[in-house]
Amino acid sequence: MNRLQALKAGSSLCLLGALLACKNEKQPSFRLVETDSFHFNNFVDCNMAETWVGDTFRIFPGKYGEDPVWGEAHDLKFSSGANADEAFSNPASAYIAPHLPLNAPVGQKGLHGAIWFETVYQDKGDSSGKTLYAIYHNENYPQTLPHDSVTGEGYIDKDWPLGLTERITPAAVCRIGIMKSVDGGWNWENRGLFLEDKQARMILKPHNTSKTFAGGVGDPSAVAVGDHLYLFYGEYGYPGKYEPATYDPAKEWGGQCISVARIALSDLDDPQGKAKRWDGKGFNAPWDGVGQPISSLQIPIAEGGGPASSPTGGFHWGPSVSWNEHLECWVMMMGRVEGQSWVGDELYISFNQNKDLGSGTNSQAWTKPQLLLKKPGHVLWYPSLQPMNTEEDIKARRTSLKLGKKARLFFKYSDLGKYFSTYIVEFDK
Repeated sequence: MNRLQALKAGSSLCLLGALLACKNEKQPSFRLVETDSFHFNNFVDCNMAETWVGDTFRIFPGKYGEDPVWGEAHDLKFSSGANADEAFSNPASAYIAPHLPLNAPVGQKGLHGAIWFETVYQDKGDSSGKTLYAIYHNENYPQTLPHDSVTGEGYIDKDWPLGLTERITPAAVCRIGIMKSVDGGWNWENRGLFLEDKQARMILKPHNTSKTFAGGVGDPSAVAVGDHLYLFYGEYGYPGKYEPATYDPAKEWGGQCISVARIALSDLDDPQGKAKRWDGKGFNAPWDGVGQPISSLQIPIAEGGGPASSPTGGFHWGPSVSWNEHLECWVMMMGRVEGQSWVGDELYISFNQNKDLGSGTNSQAWTKPQLLLKKPGHVLWYPSLQPMNTEEDIKARRTSLKLGKKARLFFKYSDLGKYFSTYIVEFDK
């Protein structure tokens, strides 16, 4: 049996194990109900980070920080309302820019590159609801974060792959960090990194031709269970040290897709180095080490799966995870990469009926993704389920992290540059 056959067999066995773990439980069902278009009136290029601060629903979309390829950004702003519909309907002129830390000079400690808030965790120990932790996606390049031989942080500008633009520009590297606010999101301070992949795991020329990332971890969604915050994220690096002479696309595929890590809630104020990635047996791999993706969410090579560095791709990405109170089940939304520049016209859904994600292999027990929606000719990114403007949802303080029987489906038409909803998803046990 060669490496590719072994990886296929291993993936099939892991997937079978995850499905058998819940074989005696009835799987949730869902249906799409078409509605009038509900447009979000501001820039979206990420998961929807939101929370309730007292009686105010607040959402934090947009991008902030230095970006030598796309230009410096100041679009990370927040919108508030008495409910989700009101906050989503606000015009762009009503959005407020919070105070965010400045980028540090190149070569100095601090915030580098651009950030996007992807999830907001609200500290349950603060009865005012104003203590928030934002989990952010962070992108850098060799010129914003050059390699530091002492710390191992940063990137070496040699054989660097090309990025998304039509110009000769470099690919970015993503990593994940945490910011904190104690006033409901008006002011933020950077607390440090949650996860990152370092230079040795970057996939370079001549093998990386995807025009997306050189590697890294990003596009996260985080949920709190017990004493930990569980982070579901995209893994785009090589599962080990990248060596051009021994590069193996099947090995790359085997270490990529949607992965999971966790950190103790007590470590959120000083997170760097504290998180642990799933390594196949438990949360044992270090925050900057090699973990193992959730095998049931990987697309088998025989079904079009492929490494993130290839021009054809073939992997699920951009998880958005919520606890569904009606189903008593976790729900994950995701996209699918089908070509260069992350082209894909389908959205998928997966379920996990284990509330305690920290017990045994529960964090891995996701069902094989089912097709939720297909829009031929379009590019679909960042699907999320959002609360309804109902008395029940408002009373329960529902957000994209906690939902009920019905939820509004939002996603971005990347080819149109628009983020809106034309469907409600209705769930049944």
